[in-house]
Amino acid sequence: MKLLRTLQLDASDGFVFDRAAAPGEWAVSGGFAFAASDPATLSAKARIAFRSGFLGVASLGWSTLAEVVAAEPAEREAAEVLLADRLLAQFGAPDLAAARLAAAEEFAFAASLCDLPLGTVIAVHRGWEGGEMTERFRTLTPRAGRAGPVFALVESDEPAEAVDLRALMARRTEGRA
Repeated sequence: MKLLRTLQLDASDGFVFDRAAAPGEWAVSGGFAFAASDPATLSAKARIAFRSGFLGVASLGWSTLAEVVAAEPAEREAAEVLLADRLLAQFGAPDLAAARLAAAEEFAFAASLCDLPLGTVIAVHRGWEGGEMTERFRTLTPRAGRAGPVFALVESDEPAEAVDLRALMARRTEGRA
């Protein structure tokens, strides 16, 4: 079976979303998180999540990209249970049975997007049309004739670098005063 996992190619999700999903989380479309929202009242980061985010089930964070990966039935079951718990605790599901049903539907929909080769990267564009939420999905594939990827992901033992943009801007502003 195939499902979606969040994919992080760089640190940009940490800047554009209120909460970024961790790389490799099980992912669902996540449109339900905005079902009761008025798009006009969303914050800038929430609008970005609405427009282009996959929901990471473990963190309830957002990811711009998701990847088609192999999954075992037990992994899907555990992810559905976790999402059901989240739906009950954070999204107001009326009871556990309803939450389980909704979680199963979310994962069934996510699985329906995975009729693609393993490793395919998917992006979403969500919007409102005629008073209804719409979702369009596209795959990101290398261009034909390319010798290889421009970027490659490699394992590293070096610690991740953290950049405090606010502190950098504060120092820059202090230098002007």
